[in-house]
Amino acid sequence: MKRVAVYSRSGGSRIAAKTEVPAAPRVTWREWRKRHAARLKLAGVLILALAAVLFWALRPSAEITQQNLEAAIQKALEAKPAAPSAADGYESILPSVVHVRTLAHSADAEVPSSTEGQSGTGVVIVDTGVILTNLHVVHGAKAIQVVFHDGLEADAVVIGVQPEHDLAVLQAKTIPDDLWAATLRSTAGLRPGEQVIAVGFPFGIGPSVSSGVISGLGREYQTADGKRVLTNLIQFDAAVNPGNSGGPLITPEGEVIGIVTGLLNPTEHRVFIGIGFAVPIENAAGAVGLSPF
Repeated sequence: MKRVAVYSRSGGSRIAAKTEVPAAPRVTWREWRKRHAARLKLAGVLILALAAVLFWALRPSAEITQQNLEAAIQKALEAKPAAPSAADGYESILPSVVHVRTLAHSADAEVPSSTEGQSGTGVVIVDTGVILTNLHVVHGAKAIQVVFHDGLEADAVVIGVQPEHDLAVLQAKTIPDDLWAATLRSTAGLRPGEQVIAVGFPFGIGPSVSSGVISGLGREYQTADGKRVLTNLIQFDAAVNPGNSGGPLITPEGEVIGIVTGLLNPTEHRVFIGIGFAVPIENAAGAVGLSPF
């Protein structure tokens, strides 16, 4: 027990009295810990969290964990988009590719008729139905028909030629409502080894896609009939065959850099052996009389 003095006021005088006040009971460590268990647990969690933060902040830069590595890879992938593929280029150009079919005069003068002639490919370069193809695909044709990506068949007429580059410009008489013109890209800066894609109708089958690389630039090629020598061509190794003529040679981004015009083959079978040629798009656009860029 603890004795304390207690004073009271009465009529201005102060009276002192002594009373007994119980002393506070003594608390053991175990009782105190039990009483504050929740707070101690929270404090422990906070201390561990702080220690973890300090550890990661001050850890040596050379330390690499699987989690850190995966996070770094994911961050790099998100920061840099994946490079376009041949499939991406094909999907981009497909709405602008057309199948070119021709009718020729019958060889029998006594029975005038028309027979199916050349089959080739074309690419829409103006959304009003202006199409680029090879001159040898439509040369001498009695009638020309183009089939658009959506299946629409339309008659077409030749509105321009450029024999020195084996090029012809067609105008379709009917066009789809949502016709897409291809995007053209300058060949300046192209290098051998860069990926290219050819889209067309080899042997009338298609649209078909093949992929390869630029094998060379500024090449010369003598046409199959031996009548012309084409110059300043893009050499490439993407597979092309008869029917690919007039089709686009594109980048993985779907941009047209050339018009497929021929393939080199020392045999009489006219099948692809790894060397194709395309007219640079600058020359092809010149056949239209417009700047392509």
